[in-house]
Amino acid sequence: MGGGQAGVLMIAAQTPSALLELIADGLDDTALDSLTSWPAVLVDLTAPFTTSDLMRLAQILGTAPVVLLGVSENGVVDNPAVLGLDVLLCSSGAAPVPWVACGSALNEMVDSLVSSIVASPDASIGLTQLLRVSEQSSPAEAVVAESWVYSLLQGGEHYSTWLAGRVSRTAKPRPDHSVVLVERSGDELRITLNRPEVHNAYGARMRDELVEAFRLVDVDQTITRVVLCGEGPSFCSGGDLDEFGTAPAPVEAHSVRTRRNAGIALSAIADRVEVHVHGTCVGAGVELPAFASRVVAHPSTTFLLPEISMGLVPGAGGTSSIPRRVGRHRAAYFGLSGRPIDATTALAWGLIDSVEAQVLEQRKDTNG
Repeated sequence: MGGGQAGVLMIAAQTPSALLELIADGLDDTALDSLTSWPAVLVDLTAPFTTSDLMRLAQILGTAPVVLLGVSENGVVDNPAVLGLDVLLCSSGAAPVPWVACGSALNEMVDSLVSSIVASPDASIGLTQLLRVSEQSSPAEAVVAESWVYSLLQGGEHYSTWLAGRVSRTAKPRPDHSVVLVERSGDELRITLNRPEVHNAYGARMRDELVEAFRLVDVDQTITRVVLCGEGPSFCSGGDLDEFGTAPAPVEAHSVRTRRNAGIALSAIADRVEVHVHGTCVGAGVELPAFASRVVAHPSTTFLLPEISMGLVPGAGGTSSIPRRVGRHRAAYFGLSGRPIDATTALAWGLIDSVEAQVLEQRKDTNG
């Protein structure tokens, strides 16, 4: 299974029984340490396997510092034991949740995913472990766990290297106006991200103003519908790059994120919120909409989670919101791969609820 990078990295796929034998059912610490010295383990699901073997393997490695990748060259494997792994890739042209359909590009996608994980192992492992925790947590609890891991990774070598290696850039002027517009009409509240000159980059000011708006909705039950949208060419292009590297010490940054967290505030009113997205949605531009009960996207919208390549995990609540829409396994693939997905895929996965060209017209009509 798989050549190229996978072979070089000594993590060729093995069957569940072969992996169990390699680690002596978890009793051989030396073999276990050797297996988990690489951040990814490829589990070959192509040939028939014993369910109890896969369940035992997932139990042993489920808390180990590795990403468990299940790969099938024979299409979808209908066995609930595969749910114990982190990502499931198959050769089918289409596949049901939790699988990611790769078609004839299966080996290429496996190698690409492994390369991404090896390039940023701490963040990759942090992401998959967070997603496992998120399954057992409330939305707010999952956001708090995410913030702790995000802070931990901010002190990591990979993030420091990413910061140091960025091309020198001229910082954009800080906004001297509100970056979130709030307008009420009857029982509807329209909230508009309003930094179009930077594609509504998500910074501290935007976060704080969104939290204020969401808390207003939380205490005012006469607001029965909220529409969140973005001005300009994109709904939200993710974290404000000018603010990266300016956060306080990691523990203090965690305290700030959890006290003033737009994801937690949005999750409390999610049943009343509809989000209209368009353009390039990156990071927070994907994570925050996923909390809402309904997300409508323009057909040309794309979605991207780039944080792993920076040595981080999603930091705006994505490990809480996204798996609740697409499932833990597809959320892991989405974050680990660093590849954008289009509106068609987002709809098929459940990341969004509808694709409508009229989204932009509705925004223009409202904003004049």
